[in-house]
Amino acid sequence: MPMNDIFAKVRCASYTLNRLSETDRTSLLLDLADATEAHISDLLVANANDLSRMDKDNPLYDRLQLTPQRLHDIASALRNVAHLDNPLGEVFDAKTLPNNLRLHKQRVPYGVVGVVYEARPNVSFDVFALCFKTGNACVLKGGKDADASNRAIVSLIKDVLRRHNISDDVVCLLPATHEATQQMLTAVGYIDLCIPRGGRRLIDFVRQTARIPVIETGAGVVHTYFDELGDTDMGARIIENGKTRRVSVCNALDCLLVHSKRIADLPQLLAPLAKKNVKIYADDKAYAVLSQSAYPDNLIMAVTPDTENEVYGTEFMSYTMAIKTVDSIDEALQHIRRYGSGHSEAIITASESNAQLFQQQVDAACVYWNAPTSFTDGGEFGLGAEIGISTQKLGPRGPMGLQALTTYKWLIDGEGQVRG
Repeated sequence: MPMNDIFAKVRCASYTLNRLSETDRTSLLLDLADATEAHISDLLVANANDLSRMDKDNPLYDRLQLTPQRLHDIASALRNVAHLDNPLGEVFDAKTLPNNLRLHKQRVPYGVVGVVYEARPNVSFDVFALCFKTGNACVLKGGKDADASNRAIVSLIKDVLRRHNISDDVVCLLPATHEATQQMLTAVGYIDLCIPRGGRRLIDFVRQTARIPVIETGAGVVHTYFDELGDTDMGARIIENGKTRRVSVCNALDCLLVHSKRIADLPQLLAPLAKKNVKIYADDKAYAVLSQSAYPDNLIMAVTPDTENEVYGTEFMSYTMAIKTVDSIDEALQHIRRYGSGHSEAIITASESNAQLFQQQVDAACVYWNAPTSFTDGGEFGLGAEIGISTQKLGPRGPMGLQALTTYKWLIDGEGQVRG
């Protein structure tokens, strides 16, 4: 079937979603959660097919992998979304004009949301749940690495939709080809909004190719600054959690900035990372301290002038981290301005004034004080599952939940008034 015909079917099906009641939406999502847990073995077989084609050392392997626990967590997230308050239909900014025209805004769906993503099969569930809850149809374009997993997931979703007498065209999975991505990004009149979820190359391609509106998400070169007045025990916990909780996700710590007056504390700050074999790219001062410590020599690499830009500008997605020594909070801010991606940044300090300065000056969607960047997540922020983490300033910013998938329209009620 020609791609535009597929898009047209999704667009047509999207019009039926506004007629569903909140009870209808909740019931379907709860049924999908149950079905997910009932079909764990089938989903794992499909996922094993994908995993067999990927090197285990690939940073994307962890993102690609489904486990029984992860599928139970996905089912829990579906139930959570089902019970969240729905912004759809919310009325706000109501007013009455001097001529007695009554105006208000009402939250409405975008219509059709397209999402391009890589080796992340959980995204198929997240996107469908959030879109369905907010009355949007969705066009999914997954990567070839996760194609078997995505097809099994979407097949399950379609089965549940049919059982509820809802058109299964409200969700569509495109072929895992480069050509399909290009056609999706130029589907003017069919797709209202595109959200890319992946690395910098994918996001850049989408931004440069798209003729439909795009919200940039995902890519994160993430920093934590250990201030002159930081607490060492707290710092060690925050650094460990930020770096190693799950290394392949976009909120994982990539670069630790350390005040030069606290450089002697590096061995204590990094002791938990040594136990997890985290590789460290260290500048001269940090290297000198670490090379004389218990940190394993084979895990310490020096940053040189030739490698500086590459190291500090990398989203590692692995058990690897960079360290940069700075002489002031201003130098830390300069480094973040140069290498940060606008995702998540953190400061560890006992100084409220330093924390406030950092939070005011850092240009990122999420800025933390004495907490790890691993909290940048829709579920952790109380949004339920997220459709992405926006790193742009126009429109949604940070974790995008239900409200980010709605727009609004003006409704105007009159009594026969005419304009003079």
